Amino acid sequence: MTVPQFRTWQSVQTEVLRRIHARDWKPGAFIPNEADLSNEFGCSRATVNRALQSLAEDGILERRRKAGTRVVKQPVTKATLEIAAIRHEVEDRNQAYGYQLVRREVAAPPTAISGAMRIPIGEELLHISALHLADHQPYAFEDRWVNLASVPSAADQDFQEISANEWLLENIPFTNRDIAFFATSAVEDMAQALNCPKGSALLCYDRLTWDGTSSITKACITYAPDHQLMARF
Repeated sequence: MTVPQFRTWQSVQTEVLRRIHARDWKPGAFIPNEADLSNEFGCSRATVNRALQSLAEDGILERRRKAGTRVVKQPVTKATLEIAAIRHEVEDRNQAYGYQLVRREVAAPPTAISGAMRIPIGEELLHISALHLADHQPYAFEDRWVNLASVPSAADQDFQEISANEWLLENIPFTNRDIAFFATSAVEDMAQALNCPKGSALLCYDRLTWDGTSSITKACITYAPDHQLMARF
């Protein structure tokens, strides 16, 4: 049987789940590696990685570095937070997505960023700021640092048409993420960007992505007032 080409991580995830439920891949069994699956599915390794990582977070797969990925013997039902490309978040709400690049520069980050990303102080990273829109209104402000030592191909991207958020998710494999959620009050610049009164309550999430022990990117996403997070069970 010829396997159709899979172009999104969600379609890869659906096929992996189908094989698990059909017992093509039995509980406790190892599944093919990312390289073999990307060749079979006709998609990038990053797409496969994103699909398998999502299933691991759902407790369906067990992933161990250098050991491989296998189907867990007894899946555990748990709440998981959906963190997808911001464009997909907006479109899932049946709203028109828009994107504006605010800043793209190569610069040395603040000391706190260097420390969190485990890079030498003074080492330059790619710094990107962008505004994401929903129905032509501000939806979220993205402030991101990209480790060019881990992702040298990012230096060739202008990020005028596609956001760094979406490009990284589609193209760069990762092993784990550190995520923090917090509330903040809109300072003058953020209030102007998100078109809200100064001092408005805003929800932020800070995400630090890794490939093993090497940092890939650190992003702080600040949402417009009244944003809600969704979890699924």
